[in-house]
Amino acid sequence: MDHNTRSHSIDMLNGPLLGRIIGFALPLAASSMLQQLFNTADVAVVGRFASPQDMAAVGSNSSVINLIISLFVGLSVGANVVIARLIGQDRRDRINAGIGTICLVALISGFILLFAGMLAAPPILAAMQTPADVMGPAVTYLRIYFLGMPFIMFYNFGSAILRSEGDSRRPLMALTIAGIINVALNLLLVIVFHMEAAGVGIATVISNAVSAAFIFRFLTQGPEDFRLRRSCLRLDSAVLKVMLRIGLPAGIQGMIFSLSNAVIQSAVNSFGSYAAAGSAASQNLEYVCYYAINAFNQAATTFTGQNFAAKKYDRCRNIYRDCLLSGAISCAIVDLILILASGPVLGFFSQDPRVLEFARIRMFHVLAFQGIAASYEVTGSTLRGMGWSMTPTVLTIFGCVLFRIFWVYVIFPIQGTYSSLMYIYLASWILTGTLVMTAYFIIARRTLRV
Repeated sequence: MDHNTRSHSIDMLNGPLLGRIIGFALPLAASSMLQQLFNTADVAVVGRFASPQDMAAVGSNSSVINLIISLFVGLSVGANVVIARLIGQDRRDRINAGIGTICLVALISGFILLFAGMLAAPPILAAMQTPADVMGPAVTYLRIYFLGMPFIMFYNFGSAILRSEGDSRRPLMALTIAGIINVALNLLLVIVFHMEAAGVGIATVISNAVSAAFIFRFLTQGPEDFRLRRSCLRLDSAVLKVMLRIGLPAGIQGMIFSLSNAVIQSAVNSFGSYAAAGSAASQNLEYVCYYAINAFNQAATTFTGQNFAAKKYDRCRNIYRDCLLSGAISCAIVDLILILASGPVLGFFSQDPRVLEFARIRMFHVLAFQGIAASYEVTGSTLRGMGWSMTPTVLTIFGCVLFRIFWVYVIFPIQGTYSSLMYIYLASWILTGTLVMTAYFIIARRTLRV
C-alpha cells in the first residue's frame, strides 16, 4: 500500500491495543465534537444575538434531525464493518468495489433525506407540540438544514471507509476547517445580516459541503487498492448484503431511539419555549459528552471487525474491555469538567435566567450520569463488529425506547415536574446496560473461542 496513506492508518491486527485504541478514538471524539459544534454554534449564536424563540427553534430541531437521518447514518456502521472485514481477511482485491457501493448508497441516501425532510418538517414539528411562537423559524431552519443532507451522508459514509483502515485523523482535519467556517458564517449571517435561524441553517449547509469535499478528495486520491473510482460506483450485491445486515439494525435502533427522544422533546415543549431553549443548551453539552463514548464505540466496531475476521479472538476480548473502560471514564471526565464550569458554559448559550434554570436542572439530572451509557453503547458496537447487530438493537429498543415512552406517558404524569421527566435517562441507561452486557457475555462465551 502507498506509504503516505499507510502513515494515516493504524495497524489493528498486531501489537499492543490500548494505545492504538486511544490513538484511533481521540481524533474520532474530536471529529464528532466538531460535527456537533455545527449545531451548538447555531444554538449559541441565536441564543446570544437573536431571541429565545429562535434559540428554541434551532435547538429543539436536533431530535427531529436525528430521527430522520438515524436510519441512514446507521448504515455507515455496516459500511465500516464491510471494509474492516475485507482488511482482516486480506481481501484487498474487493475493497474498491466496497468503496464504490458505499459511496453510491451515501449519495442516494442524502437525496432521499433532502426531499423527505422538506416535506416532513411541518407535520413532524407540529406532532412534537412545538410552541406556536417557535414554529415558523423552526420549519425554516429544518428545511434549510436538509438541503445539506447529501453532504452530511457523504461525509459520514466516507469517514466510515477511512476509519475502517484506522484513519481517524483526516476526517478530523476536514471537520476542523469546516467548523471554523461554520462559526464564522454564523456570526456574519446572524449579527451582520440579521438572518437569525435561517442564517445559521445556511452556515451549516455550507460547512457540511466543505467537509464532504475534503472526504471526496481523500477517497479519490488514495492508493490503487483503496480508492473511489467512477467505474466502481455501482451496487455490489455481496457488499450491500453485509452492509444492510449489520447497518440496517443499527439504523433502525438509532431511528427508533430518536423517536423516543422526540417523545421526550414533546414533553419538554409542554413546559414552554424557555424550557425548550434551556433543554437545548444542556442537550448540546450532553452530545459533547456522548461523543467521548461514541469514539470508543467506533473503535470497538472497527478493531473487533478486523480481528474477528482474522480469528484473533483473544484480541477481541481485550478490545471490548479497553473500549468499555475508556469510553466510560472519558465521558465521566468530560461530564465533570462541564458541571464544574456550568456557569460560564451555560452563559455561552443564553443570559436569560428562565432559560438557564431549565438548563441547570437538565444538566444535573442527565449529564452528571451519562458515563453509564457506555455500558450498552460500547457493548452493542462490539457485538456489531462480531456480526451480531440485531441483538443489541432489540435490547436497546426495549430499554431506551419502549421504557422511555412508558416513562413519559405513565411515570412522568404522576408528578408532572421537569425534574421527574429528566430522571428518564438514568433509569433507561441502567436497564439497557444490564440487558446488553448480559447478552454480550452469553454470545462471547460461545463465539470467542480460540
